[in-house]
Amino acid sequence: MAVQEMRAFNRFYTNLIGALDYGKHLYTPYTLTESRVLYELAHAPRTDAADLRAELSLDAGYLSRLLTKFERDGLVGRAPSEEDARRQRITLTSQGREAATLLDERSREAVVSLLDRVEPQRRPELADALRTVRSILGTDGAVARGGRGTPVLREPAPGELGWIVQRHAAVYAAEYGFNTEFEGLVARIVADYAQDHDPRLERVWIAEMDGTPVGSIMCVRDDEPGVRGDDGGPVTARLRLLLVEPEARGHGVGERLVGAVVDFAREAGYEEVTLWTNDTLSAARVLYQRAGFTLVAEQPHHSYGADLIGQDWRLLLKEGAAARQKGTPQ
Repeated sequence: MAVQEMRAFNRFYTNLIGALDYGKHLYTPYTLTESRVLYELAHAPRTDAADLRAELSLDAGYLSRLLTKFERDGLVGRAPSEEDARRQRITLTSQGREAATLLDERSREAVVSLLDRVEPQRRPELADALRTVRSILGTDGAVARGGRGTPVLREPAPGELGWIVQRHAAVYAAEYGFNTEFEGLVARIVADYAQDHDPRLERVWIAEMDGTPVGSIMCVRDDEPGVRGDDGGPVTARLRLLLVEPEARGHGVGERLVGAVVDFAREAGYEEVTLWTNDTLSAARVLYQRAGFTLVAEQPHHSYGADLIGQDWRLLLKEGAAARQKGTPQ
């Protein structure tokens, strides 16, 4: 009976989301598999071809042909991995990121249209049922991967900028005793970004595991007015609002978030990445050191209801980048 019900559900849902003609369903030139590959590349900035093949269970030859097509269309670039020259690192071009964004918007619109057919009072029931299915069918896979799913990085959904503020306030209060002054600081940072940011040079990432947000990070431009690099591009990017939920630590979430900022800053043409943190955040400082940041200044201060030592860290991305001392709060 369970087999029959599962097969019936598969047929129903495949038809519901237009999986057999996905491109036509979303009015895009991409199949479901192509769309999924673009999604993974857009939300996992350090992706090798081998990682894609394992994550999506794709045949190596098929994936190679698909990536060749994407490269021919100007959507991706391929280069030897920095960690292992035998592996290919795949990155989205600006055109590829635009295509992934379009697909994400069309997919979101399709889901909203689908939910419009559900009575509002029954939507929580539907959401609970979907979580139950994922929980039951995802158990074995999660165990095989060490107890939880693979972290995915993505752009924040509506309402998740507020989640960043709320979780920073709660986690830092619980672990470091920070008061509401810290929550106000995070709220201002997030509000400034939401009100005005340049998507070419600034970005926020949400880390997700098993469908649940478990972390965040932000990259913003931090140049003084009129400052330009030797090539006329941006000079300084600032890493801000790194957070990893306690239950998600130990799964590489923080490393991926920091790596996303560094990769984005390098691709955007920045000469350096800076950040400000406090000495009590020992786990975060280890991540920064691993990513190549160096400590350039320290200063004691009393903030958020605690005596702290503020630290400035810097990562040079280009030779000859100006060494400037900054102490703007994270």
